[in-house]
Amino acid sequence: LISTTGSTGSYLLFAFSNSLPMLFVSRLFAGVMGGNISAAQAYIADVTTPAERAKGMGVLGAAFGIGFALGPAISGLLLLPAVHDAILRLLPAQAAAFVSENPYSLPGFAAAALSFSSFLLVTFLLPESLRPGEAEDATRVKKVSVFSRQFWPSVFSKDSHAIARMYLCLLILMIGHSSLYSAFPLFCKQVLGMNAHQVGMQFLWLGIVTVFIQGGAIRPLVKIFGEQRLLITGNVLMVAALFSIPFAHSPAGLVVRLCFLAVGASLNGPTLTSLISKEASPSHVGLVMGNAQAISAMGRVIGPALGGLLFGWRVQAPFLLMAALVSTTIWIASTTRLQDIA
Repeated sequence: LISTTGSTGSYLLFAFSNSLPMLFVSRLFAGVMGGNISAAQAYIADVTTPAERAKGMGVLGAAFGIGFALGPAISGLLLLPAVHDAILRLLPAQAAAFVSENPYSLPGFAAAALSFSSFLLVTFLLPESLRPGEAEDATRVKKVSVFSRQFWPSVFSKDSHAIARMYLCLLILMIGHSSLYSAFPLFCKQVLGMNAHQVGMQFLWLGIVTVFIQGGAIRPLVKIFGEQRLLITGNVLMVAALFSIPFAHSPAGLVVRLCFLAVGASLNGPTLTSLISKEASPSHVGLVMGNAQAISAMGRVIGPALGGLLFGWRVQAPFLLMAALVSTTIWIASTTRLQDIA
């Protein structure tokens, strides 16, 4: 509830930003209030059995994929002149004047409205997952800051060797995937001459594939192949897609590469999260998943910055170097002994 409220406020601040520092503050506040993913994953771990956990994480991934697909597409549509003008006619005069002068505020207002909708859904439709008495269990709900002295020892303790390796795998995958947030739109514009709407539609295709796999196909695939094999397969596909993106010469060719990337990310995302949760003791699932999200957030900080810097150096660099980096996760996943409960 706190994080969804904070997200609403951060997007409103984004919409009203009239300077670069104010824009940065809005995103910084969004990051501070960004604990909803780890809470959602811990919730799923609470309400699913180990055998069903990959499916539960897959459903969460599918929901994320839907948002990842529709978000850029909706933003692109809101910025189309015809759609933008139609919305202006529906707004009060003062609001219409503000949006007319600040057209990029419209996606911010839309995101704030969606975040507030999420707050209402959690408030009225989501029951607490902890059973009576568990909320007072300090070991069950203990949270450790990534900046605290206890965080890194808990990550790399002798009892969590497999978890530590999966954390490293998660960090690398997140750096590789999030580097696309900065490098991919720049590549589309500079190399292929695509506009913002066309880039948004590229993300739409990526999201459609994600929803198909994580929303339905992941469960039978886990039963047939097991989570660890799917994790390795997803890593291989992700490496191949990243390596091939800079060799795309048309938007159609880019769609094919993004589909392979989406398949890879759809396989390694929920399976890796599920495997990490299974390595944790039942009383420390929340802590372990919180650690995973902290490490994932680190990757989301490093990835876009690194992608942009590498693109400024060479157009192909972010994709080829990220492919090389992500390839190390194939070895990590292949050499780690994990509990793979299909």
